[in-house]
Amino acid sequence: MMTGRFPVVVVAGLCVAGFVSGAARADGVVQAQESNVAKVFRVVPVRPVAELLQEARQASPPLQAAGLRKPDLVDLATLSPDFRFDVRYATSRNFLGVPVYSSSHAFMERPAAEALGRVLGALRAQGYGLLVFDAYRPWYITKVFWDATPADKHRFVANPDPGSMHNRGCAADLTLYDLRTGEPVSMPSGYDEMTARAYSDYPGGTAAERAAREVLRKAMMREGFLPIPEEWWHFDYKDWALYPVQNMRFEDIGPSGR
Repeated sequence: MMTGRFPVVVVAGLCVAGFVSGAARADGVVQAQESNVAKVFRVVPVRPVAELLQEARQASPPLQAAGLRKPDLVDLATLSPDFRFDVRYATSRNFLGVPVYSSSHAFMERPAAEALGRVLGALRAQGYGLLVFDAYRPWYITKVFWDATPADKHRFVANPDPGSMHNRGCAADLTLYDLRTGEPVSMPSGYDEMTARAYSDYPGGTAAERAAREVLRKAMMREGFLPIPEEWWHFDYKDWALYPVQNMRFEDIGPSGR
């Protein structure tokens, strides 16, 4: 997991990281010292997160249809050393400002994990790796996110009533990093930024940032991952509807997933 190297500055509820200028690759892609990926967007939680966590752990996820596939979660770290991880929900460097995950593991259902491995292989040939922010997410955490987020930003968080693709182990939040330097590639917005800059078709940012976003999108779609309009970093695996909403904590996932 990457460590937080950037000082934090809070202005009117928006927490962004300070960062120094950096160099661009020969192809114009901007490196992490100049990257929006380093930014940390924050909201003021509607209620204390500790209270919401306690309530959510006692709540029940939605009822599931019969005939869904048995979960088979795989730790992405076991598939390739070229997966890198910045699982911010295991740290305070996230939109709520407190850790909500018990570990920095990133799990996905096996077919989705294997497809993501193929994405990584294709990107490697272009000089990129994948930096993973989030994958499987227990349902109770989705409920915390919904209950903590102000209503005017609910379009950026999943409704816990039906459950999310993250809860099914079939969604990934990720970005590109440069294999030569190990640094994340700059995109038009920061991760989890709840503004129009996060939209997958946002026309702003630099030409290099938009080009990098398109490289990521095309590579993911070739292996059956579907983008969503609100977040350039979020992709749903095509077979998500075949899997149940899960509420298993990371520490309770069996050894087959590790």
